[in-house]
Amino acid sequence: MCANQIDKETEQKKRKLYLVSSVIINFGILFVFKYYNFITESVFNVLDSAGVRVHFPEFKLLLPVGISFYTFQAVGYTIDVYRKELKHETHFGKYALFVSFFPQLVAGPIERATNLLPQFRKEIKFDYRMAIDGTKLIIWGYFMKVVVADRMAVYTDTIYSNIGGHSAITIIVGTIFFAFQIYCDFGGYSSIAIGCAKIMGFDLMTNFKRPYFAQTPVEFWRRWHISLSTWFKDYVYIPLGGNRVSKTRKYYNLFITFLVSGLWHGANWTFVIWGGVNGIYQIVYSILNIKPSKNVKNVFVYLFNISTNFVLICFSWIFFRANSMSDAITAISRTFTAPGKFFMGDEKGFVFAIIGLVVLLGKDTYDEFLLEQRLKPKKIAKGAWYLGLVMLILLIGVFDGGQFIYFQF
Repeated sequence: MCANQIDKETEQKKRKLYLVSSVIINFGILFVFKYYNFITESVFNVLDSAGVRVHFPEFKLLLPVGISFYTFQAVGYTIDVYRKELKHETHFGKYALFVSFFPQLVAGPIERATNLLPQFRKEIKFDYRMAIDGTKLIIWGYFMKVVVADRMAVYTDTIYSNIGGHSAITIIVGTIFFAFQIYCDFGGYSSIAIGCAKIMGFDLMTNFKRPYFAQTPVEFWRRWHISLSTWFKDYVYIPLGGNRVSKTRKYYNLFITFLVSGLWHGANWTFVIWGGVNGIYQIVYSILNIKPSKNVKNVFVYLFNISTNFVLICFSWIFFRANSMSDAITAISRTFTAPGKFFMGDEKGFVFAIIGLVVLLGKDTYDEFLLEQRLKPKKIAKGAWYLGLVMLILLIGVFDGGQFIYFQF
């Protein structure tokens, strides 16, 4: 309704009023469900430490699955209409389909109205090529989820549920495993969602592009959760001033954007700190003007950049995965102690996780360095590859699968 009024109005003040109303309503609902208890608890703790006792009502509400995703999608649509990047959708059914499109409803990608709405206005016919491509994406997505992510989740959950009882080397391995767990969990879901949509004849935006081959944190966020990072860039960072301001203001904009990104992921200080750490990375690399090496043939420099960036990203993942700030501090402090005894846990599951990781890195390496050079395998090799993935899914993925991590957001 607000978008319709924005498109009809010619007076700028009224258009802005409708925009603000839409943003407040959408984020107000999100706030009540996701952040109310977090904010009131934080305020209570601050006041309590100052000797002021205030009682806030507590709501025990069931968080709607994927509320952060479709809230951002709806807000993005309204802002695009306000910016006159597209006309408002007159057909309520098509708008409802845009907000609730089932493949990406609960965990993204966060689609843009400028990309998805026009596709709903076209006549869709079955396309054999798109169906095959979609099926391949689904197979790869299930491999990432049930073979890699779910196997690694068993190990990381064991470590982080009792962080004080593990040694430095075990925590380091657990953190590395979590880095690939969350990548394969969310990247796997995105691949399945994009594949499902493609089978039906719709194209969704790419959400991951081999993020751990990034050489800097800046490049990492151009490859990781692309739909979210571009959303924050277009609707938070640029409205704050983006790069069109002084350097000091630019760094402030970057930091605020990443803090908000951290809060979006969850109502917990661990997520806020995670966002802040990544914001600091952006600022430091921007100040030092460190950019990715374009000379891939210089293997030493290239591997050094990738390794350094991976270590920085893994450090930030500690805050994302830790159950509390005290657990995060314990994990970091123990990382710098004596290595200690390595904990393997379920040996069979650990081996399966390593097998899945090797296949994943092999596929990502091929896509990163060989696919773009047109070194494509023959059809029989492709068939054998996907048959092998299906076999691994059936043989290793027969374990109980876990919930997708990003369903909680």
